[in-house]
Amino acid sequence: MRQIVLREPGKFEKLEADPPRRGSDEALVRIRRIGVCGSDFKGFAGAHPAYSYPRVLGHEMSCEVMEAPANDHGIRAGDRCAIDPYLSCGKCRACRLDRPNCCEELRILGIQTDGGMQSFLSVPMSLLHKSKRLSFDQLALLEPLSVGAQAVQRSGVQRGEQVLVVGAGPIGLAVMQFASATGGVVRALEIQEQRRALVEKLGIEALASPDNKLADVVFDATGSPEAMENSFNYVAPGGRIVFAGLIKGRISFDDWQFHRREMTVLATRGNLRHFPRIIRMIEKGEIDPRPWITDRLELGEVPQRFQELPGRQTLVKAVIEVGEPD
Repeated sequence: MRQIVLREPGKFEKLEADPPRRGSDEALVRIRRIGVCGSDFKGFAGAHPAYSYPRVLGHEMSCEVMEAPANDHGIRAGDRCAIDPYLSCGKCRACRLDRPNCCEELRILGIQTDGGMQSFLSVPMSLLHKSKRLSFDQLALLEPLSVGAQAVQRSGVQRGEQVLVVGAGPIGLAVMQFASATGGVVRALEIQEQRRALVEKLGIEALASPDNKLADVVFDATGSPEAMENSFNYVAPGGRIVFAGLIKGRISFDDWQFHRREMTVLATRGNLRHFPRIIRMIEKGEIDPRPWITDRLELGEVPQRFQELPGRQTLVKAVIEVGEPD
């Protein structure tokens, strides 16, 4: 089968590998779509704290089930599924507290263990979420949607609260949609014109530069140290700031402002618990991530085209299509 390996930062390699053998509680799946995440670009550049090498990237995945054992999940050969990429141990303190996304031994497909940039993958049955109605594109984007859903849940946004989302990439767009669904009054701060236009299609006000209106909840979805630090300036007294993007390094802020306004700072990451709810929302037409997709490439084009994607001014979300194996 085809496999694209990030041998080291900045160096992809095309390989031919044997298809995996599934375990007794695993399904053999054919990868169909892979969403390219901002963290993948950082992993490619060696600038993400979680990636290890060599690595088959790809943690935003949809697939077709090829083989599955008898199971209680209703998964059968031929099903279209999203793959939850989070592998938790089930035993550590975080798992015992029912926070498996913070597992002390957490491994994420495509980051700490091999992911979707290959023809086939063997995955635990519990990680598959099927839908008869969603497309492979939609299913591949459940993972970034789950980051937005978790961020909004962590924030505790209440109906009528003023919400500012900094950054209108896929994570920012996901945050906006879930914050709006919760009843927040949402605005976005985004420097790129095309992304502002996409925000406005959602019926959300898009700002090109900061104004003087403070927000009850500020979400930073940029992964930019400067933007993350500036986000403290937009938080109203008693407000919250939620970091949905991350960096490899430190950020700083004005301690007096932080104390004077008695802010709360929260971190967030994806959470598999949201997958079933997100599937239902897409099936009902309440949200749809397909308008995010601006770029497509085939799996075999990754070594040549991947490094060009971050510099594209029009990029919102790139999707890798995985066709029939050679």
